[in-house]
Amino acid sequence: MDTQKWIDEGYNFIIEFGPKVIAAILIWIVGGWAIRMLLKGATKAMNKGDYDVSLKKFLLNLINWILKILLIIVVLSTVGVETTSFAAIIAAAGLAIGLALQGSLANFAGGVLIMIFKPIRIGDFIEAQGESGTVKEIEIFTTKLTTPDNKEIIIPNGSLSNGNIVNFSTEPIRRVNFTFGVGYDSDIKFTKETIMSVINKHDLILKDPAPAINVSELGDSSINFFTRVWVKKEDYWTVNFDVIEQTKEALDAAGIDIPYPHQVEIQKKG
Repeated sequence: MDTQKWIDEGYNFIIEFGPKVIAAILIWIVGGWAIRMLLKGATKAMNKGDYDVSLKKFLLNLINWILKILLIIVVLSTVGVETTSFAAIIAAAGLAIGLALQGSLANFAGGVLIMIFKPIRIGDFIEAQGESGTVKEIEIFTTKLTTPDNKEIIIPNGSLSNGNIVNFSTEPIRRVNFTFGVGYDSDIKFTKETIMSVINKHDLILKDPAPAINVSELGDSSINFFTRVWVKKEDYWTVNFDVIEQTKEALDAAGIDIPYPHQVEIQKKG
């Protein structure tokens, strides 16, 4: 009798819930396919609309999350879970979830602020939260940077939006600063002319704004020349390394002394 009872209950369960489960599975499969198609359509529309790359990726991630949450609600409703009850459960748990996910909510809000005010864009080289790198992706909760030595850094959007950001890519030109120290026996005018000759020969250094060379400090063992040149942002490091190397060679060729620390040994007589 017990066995027959279990069989009957199982049969009734299958009859009652079987179609709902099958329908839920079909809805999940079709819904997943529909979401992928919608995302593809949204991507094409954004590409035609010439959307900013950062904004495009952020919106696509947001749309993807919203559609999947809606799909889950529809699937649960199809199985038999009442959406009103489901919504009530979410509302009741809202406070606890909010407290548990304070960091995630702050990061989401930070991502929205970054998208609205656009302090950074994909491809910008920035310095933030003690890290430097090229912006690779701006996601819903985090921003990914790639360092010059090809490491990936992930920064929470909440911290990024509330902290200081140095964006090296915003302006089309940048200033490169150098300090060259020469001996006190060196002629100041001749030294300036020697350094300026290096600058004038470099094709990547801009004429406007004009380069500048000034005596910045009378140091303990050297006269220090603060040298400033302007370049296109993409030429910054090329000019930086070239001018350092070429100025050293020019100062040597001109017989201008570059002082360095000397270590003197004092021998004690026995």
